[in-house]
Amino acid sequence: MPNIRAVRLPSDGNIERGEAVKITINGVIANAYEGESVAGAMMCEGISAMRTTVAGDPRGVFCGMGVCFECLVSVDGITNTRACMTWVKEGMEIRTQNGLQVDK
Repeated sequence: MPNIRAVRLPSDGNIERGEAVKITINGVIANAYEGESVAGAMMCEGISAMRTTVAGDPRGVFCGMGVCFECLVSVDGITNTRACMTWVKEGMEIRTQNGLQVDK
């Protein structure tokens, strides 16, 4: 049987976060922290629908590990970026997508 170790929160309940950064989500400046994913930052801002299907159905984080491609967004002009696999950085510009985007 493998050695399984439980992860415990600090006794005071405080979790340290990375440095605070400013990002832009759909034209609105938002706060995020280094070490957070784009998906996490978007959900903290109340955005759960990160893209829509061609038919207009909302899609967001499903697997959270980059397998399903449901959380595709545009990051700094690069479309079809997996929000769950992309870490925030200072000045990042994020936009939700309508359908699958094809770069020309």
